[in-house]
Amino acid sequence: MAVRGYVLIEADVGKAKAVSSAIAQLSYPGSRVAAVDTVTGPYDVIVQLEADDLDTLGNAITEAIQKVPGVQRTTTCLAVRLS
Repeated sequence: MAVRGYVLIEADVGKAKAVSSAIAQLSYPGSRVAAVDTVTGPYDVIVQLEADDLDTLGNAITEAIQKVPGVQRTTTCLAVRLS
């Protein structure tokens, strides 16, 4: 079952646009970037990330997104299905 996470990113000052562009181009096996938005408020960029499973999602964040130059800190919110 696929999982979805929203990655809230704090970027270096003046780097939000570059971070957004770099993340939009990322490729990590078993995952895909569904959307990237540069936003106002306490975070600079929000990424909607989908992956085959939770481990792949976590690895895509730590091995790809967090290594993008200008990314200071990430917070991930997992999407859940409530029924």
